Amino acid sequence: MAKKGGAPAREYVWLQCTETGDLNYRTEIRTKGGISERVKEGFKRYCPRLRRHTLHKIKRK
Repeated sequence: MAKKGGAPAREYVWLQCTETGDLNYRTEIRTKGGISERVKEGFKRYCPRLRRHTLHKIKRK
């Protein structure tokens, strides 16, 4: 049985391109126990506007 109350273990966030500012991806990250440094640094994802891989950082709405 799941625990009631408290902070959720996962959270939906947007990934924003650092070069164009577009919000290209929506993903779920694990927030229980804090967000790891690797996730805070960002992800290399495909940017359709530039047609190449760029760094995408976490953006919370």
